[in-house]
Amino acid sequence: MQADTKTIKKSFAKSIDKYSEHAVVQNLTAKILATEIAKIETDFKTVLEIGAGAGVLTEQVREKLCFETFFANDLTEKSEKYVKKILPSSKFFAGDFRRINFRQKFDLIISNAVFQWFDNPEKVFSMCKNLLNPNGILAFTTFDKDNFSELKNITGLTLDYKTADEWKVLLGKDFEIIFDHGFEHVLYFDNPLEILAHLKNTGVNSLSEKPFSVLQVKKLCENYRHAYPDLRLTYKPLVFIVRNTAD
Repeated sequence: MQADTKTIKKSFAKSIDKYSEHAVVQNLTAKILATEIAKIETDFKTVLEIGAGAGVLTEQVREKLCFETFFANDLTEKSEKYVKKILPSSKFFAGDFRRINFRQKFDLIISNAVFQWFDNPEKVFSMCKNLLNPNGILAFTTFDKDNFSELKNITGLTLDYKTADEWKVLLGKDFEIIFDHGFEHVLYFDNPLEILAHLKNTGVNSLSEKPFSVLQVKKLCENYRHAYPDLRLTYKPLVFIVRNTAD
């Protein structure tokens, strides 16, 4: 399934104040992404971040890259204060990235843990290609097919995650893949309610359009503890850096 834009916006708007504290894996992927970009190139004239959120990736980019102008986008307007706190001179665009009419090209487009929410990533890649200067770079993180496998097995709820190979096929149509990396990161919790709180504080509760009832939560906790006594939650991040190829 893919959550609708309104549900995603509402969920992340509620969690944004606690996001940086609880988004352990997203902090890690942001650091990896910025580090790997810097190994390829460090100086950019214009940078666009898609889904800036609480500024997790923004902070890493500020530390590791050089640029003249930074543009940031997020579904929720609340993101602007976080971005501006890190980069006061940045330009912020609220709303669905796919519906914003950007008037300039970019040398670098970045995004952290966002592309899995798009119902048509191929269309988004095409938009990014059109927004990039020749030889411009698109760098993003997302998640593999088996992300949150425990949650999927118990509830049946999951995004339409793609495999690494599926992402590569889509990217290969418009870009030269210059870096790709996938890994597993497992978090452990003391009780099942902590897992649900973690999902809520990182915006992932938008997988379900309606909140769980008390009975549903109780049943979910019982099933989770029975199926996974160690109370683990498995993330499967993917990191891609690609270059805009000539038409």
